Amino acid sequence: MNNSWFLWGILFGSIGLGYFIYGKRQKAPVPWICGLALMIYPYFVTNTILMVVIGFVLTGVPYFIRI
Repeated sequence: MNNSWFLWGILFGSIGLGYFIYGKRQKAPVPWICGLALMIYPYFVTNTILMVVIGFVLTGVPYFIRI
């Protein structure tokens, strides 16, 4: 584990918390699920580059998929 992995995990976890709260209050399933995924996936991904790619994809999904 290195410092960049830790900082990216905190960043995407914070974004995930925002999506989670927004999705819960607006009853929107896509931001809620993406927020939950953004908060959980850093525990399972140890490669920093893969973490950043997955984080950017999950962060952009609610913008492109609106249900």
